[in-house]
Amino acid sequence: MPASLTVAVAQPACAEGGRPDTVAVNVGRHADAVREAGTRLVVFPELSLTGYDLSAPALDPADARLAPLVAACAETGATALVGAPVAAPDGRESIATLAVTGEGASVAYRKMRLHGDELNRFAAGDKPVVLEVDGVRLGLAICADAADPGHAEETAALGIDAYVASTLYGAAPESAARRDGHFRDRSAAHGVWSVLSTSAGASGEFPATSGGSGFWAPGGAPAAQAGTEPGELVTARLP
Repeated sequence: MPASLTVAVAQPACAEGGRPDTVAVNVGRHADAVREAGTRLVVFPELSLTGYDLSAPALDPADARLAPLVAACAETGATALVGAPVAAPDGRESIATLAVTGEGASVAYRKMRLHGDELNRFAAGDKPVVLEVDGVRLGLAICADAADPGHAEETAALGIDAYVASTLYGAAPESAARRDGHFRDRSAAHGVWSVLSTSAGASGEFPATSGGSGFWAPGGAPAAQAGTEPGELVTARLP
């Protein structure tokens, strides 16, 4: 790895979906997590700004409601990777990761492996993406992307130092076991760090989710992992 990067994975409590203030409340919680982390990169779960609500309106990266998060990133020098539905100029909508810095927000990646009811609304992203932060190359994934070994293979082929996923897993024990197996296997297969931010507590249509955000070292050994409660934050330095 050409440089080191301090990273936090956050699993903030998610505001109840469908309310007029859902995004604003979640933005505030994201901003608090960025300040608490004090790291260069903070990763949040899939659809973290809206919750996993497939009817939530698309979010414009220029939306003024993101201003508190932009301000938190400016104060700390952080990049935050957050989740929201977005719309392209041609009207197609995607489940996306936004990269937020002190200068604003932009769409960094669109989910490629859609499933279930997601297919009724959203278009799949057309290519894997690498985001570089301080010389560290981060391959991005959203939920079902990471469950498909082929996605990690396509992304790793671009040359990455870490596979960074924003996800949601169910609360059942078998879901947690599947979660840990996915990221152990991705690190082992490609000799890179796996970085996971996943929902804890309720999120949109899910009354409960797994938690367990964390890090797996190259080779697949777990390096640090949160518990099941919302609000936990885990940090690591990727050497």
